[in-house]
Amino acid sequence: MSPTGSFKYACALIAIALCSACSGAQDDTAVAPSSASLSARYVGKTLWLNGRPVTAARAYLGPRPRFATIAPHVIPGQKREYVINYYGSYASIFNYPKSTEQVGTINDVGGQGCSDVLYGYGKKTFWIVAGSEQIVEYKVRNTELLKTLSVSFSFPSSCAMDSSGDLAIGNLEGGQVAIFKNASGTPTVYSTPMDEEFFDGYDNQGNLFADGFTGDRSGFALVELPKGSTTFKTITTSNTVEFPGSVQWDGTYLTVFDQLADNIYQYTVSGTTATLEGTIPLSGVGDCAQTWIAKGVVYCGDAGDYDGSVFSYPAGGAPLAIFTGNFVEPLGVVAAEKR
Repeated sequence: MSPTGSFKYACALIAIALCSACSGAQDDTAVAPSSASLSARYVGKTLWLNGRPVTAARAYLGPRPRFATIAPHVIPGQKREYVINYYGSYASIFNYPKSTEQVGTINDVGGQGCSDVLYGYGKKTFWIVAGSEQIVEYKVRNTELLKTLSVSFSFPSSCAMDSSGDLAIGNLEGGQVAIFKNASGTPTVYSTPMDEEFFDGYDNQGNLFADGFTGDRSGFALVELPKGSTTFKTITTSNTVEFPGSVQWDGTYLTVFDQLADNIYQYTVSGTTATLEGTIPLSGVGDCAQTWIAKGVVYCGDAGDYDGSVFSYPAGGAPLAIFTGNFVEPLGVVAAEKR
């Protein structure tokens, strides 16, 4: 790791002034949160906030922005983007490209998100992984809670859906992956070669990929559960990835985001080797704790800069837009559509 990367992890206990959420779910209504505090520390390379490990590489360490109450309003359009904040807080709702202003909230959630598509805008629903018994599915139109699932491990970290509707949930502390057939019932839990699982994603063939750290938290790992298999195998990347980030199919390539390099890496995978085919830099970000690729764009839930942003895809570069609204240490982002 570079000296800069090492410095980013040289943190002791720090106090972070954050915003807390109100209770209940609201559609096209946003409220300003009150002040609260969140403590942070690193265990190896893993960031812990208030005693819970998170998949973000960095926390927001500067003065917290102060936001006024956003008046309830409805912006026409089908698309919705959800910047998902710290566990137990809320998801901030947006309607880009109609506007960059927050149009609503979903309260009492947090963590990562995924939808029922490999990439792009989810078809009417999306998922938020907020806790071991808070894997929740919402309807886009009115943020109606449709379903709640649970896993046996304490720190679910990620979610992904394949084209048949199976839902995969990762375990940050332990590295397992639980798969719910048809996103329902009791999951089948699979071990992986990793000690910590951060992100997962399916490709267009139904193969499940996940990334994280190996047992000593010193090495990046990418693994694959081939479709029809019961055993994860280690995939070697042809380049170095410093810190695990989102794993997602982009319509052509398997992509892995590096939270320290701020790059999206595009791979072709053959056997146990992932060959780098392209690098897409995202500039002007603090830490995209999760990214979500849609048609022509990629969204960033920025834990480092305390906001959400939009970039051109696959061009990358500087942001096309920065979302304005209320945030509580963004950890996830997902996009869906009223179809």
